[in-house]
Amino acid sequence: VQLQASGGGLVQAGDSLRISCAASGRTFGRSTVGWFRQAPGKEREFVSASSTGGARTYYADSVRGRFTISRDNAKNTAYLQMSSLKPEDTAVYYCAAASSMAVPTSRSGYLYWGQGTQVTVSS
Repeated sequence: VQLQASGGGLVQAGDSLRISCAASGRTFGRSTVGWFRQAPGKEREFVSASSTGGARTYYADSVRGRFTISRDNAKNTAYLQMSSLKPEDTAVYYCAAASSMAVPTSRSGYLYWGQGTQVTVSS
């Protein structure tokens, strides 16, 4: 599975933004998808994840209630809708995929990674 994240940009605090993760390959529909982010000088951290069909979703405490993960398996694309953005959400956002029925919330659970898209939230 090859992944490409897109849709990042510069927004103001309180704005919304949706980023996308386009996947190649016919196994996307059988893959768990995760979003991670990495701010300058910090470790890459878990943001959200979705099971293969999207029935199970998981969120980091810092984004729960503001971010929503979704996926369209027919389009081989996953999304992260981000609302009420805060300056502390500023980071490079990465999508990842795992050929697993489980839904990992750690980096080590994912084998495939996209290149990342920059999200900057100004105050």
